[in-house]
Amino acid sequence: MEKADILSMEQEELIEFIREIGEANFRGKQIFNWLHNKKVCSFDDMTNLSVKLREILKEKAGIYGVKTVKKYKSSEDNTIKYLFQIENGYIIESVLMKYEYGYTVCVSTQAGCRMGCSFCASTIGGLERNLTAGEILSQIYEIERQEGVRVGHVVMMGCGEPLDNFENCIKFISIISHKEGAGISRRNITLSTCGLVGKIYELAEYKLPITLAVSLHAPNDEIRRRFMPVANKYKYEDVIKAASDYAEITKRRVTFEYSLIDGVNDSRENAEELALRLRGILAHVNLIPVNSVKERNYNRSSDKSVRAFSRILMERGIENAVRRRLGADINAACGQLRKTVMENKKKNIEH
Repeated sequence: MEKADILSMEQEELIEFIREIGEANFRGKQIFNWLHNKKVCSFDDMTNLSVKLREILKEKAGIYGVKTVKKYKSSEDNTIKYLFQIENGYIIESVLMKYEYGYTVCVSTQAGCRMGCSFCASTIGGLERNLTAGEILSQIYEIERQEGVRVGHVVMMGCGEPLDNFENCIKFISIISHKEGAGISRRNITLSTCGLVGKIYELAEYKLPITLAVSLHAPNDEIRRRFMPVANKYKYEDVIKAASDYAEITKRRVTFEYSLIDGVNDSRENAEELALRLRGILAHVNLIPVNSVKERNYNRSSDKSVRAFSRILMERGIENAVRRRLGADINAACGQLRKTVMENKKKNIEH
């Protein structure tokens, strides 16, 4: 019999599970607290449960999280990148970043990705599998255990497309923000998407006070289709409208992500067109000098081009900021280290 994935259970699910094995409801709440507030990773650590109950839990359930493969600490800004292994031996990445307001973790939601964006290393090799809610949670809990810090902000911007793993990501948000668990404010959670229009509207129905970040990376369909296959399915104007509607429904400002690629989407004309497209929308633009990916033939825009692009947007009333580049010396961009480790692993198996 397959064991229950207890770390992925919301509190009510956990209470029902405990009820089914003949225990009182309050035991479910105790276990939820152990898992998501005290963040233990062993039933033996749940010391206010009887030995008998702990043995039953070991028999019927598992705490399926991540295991650390390696971590890299930046000498420039104390950013730490983690390579984690999940069930089936797949490797994922997470990043701990320190800001003035506290600690943020960037989590992965899938092992690999099938969206195919050509400037992102996560997509090379395609999608391996979705992560469970527990595996997404475990990235944060494991980092907190190792570093002795408390994480207050989460960005779902690591490997994978969160809206392509919709149910597990919704469950993750529900659990991580539960007041009897980690209690991270939903306002401190950002979910990034490459623009799955139907899923944006589905997410809006939940009316979660999270921040939606939409990866645009271009001012029009023609340029966007060059490096984002999703643009062949969803028109630019439909992505913009979905984001605008999301902001209207949730009353939350949307963030548009725009990776600047030298000679591709960073001209004055591109900036002016983008400003025209976004006029009147409750939004903010994050300008991101693209990270180099050796398999892709793109170079990051010059600092001069980035500043000029930002200034044009600002002059036309579009709020924007150039994203601070963290962990550059440790390849903190999505998928870079993970891909190298998986390739080496494959070579070792073959030889």
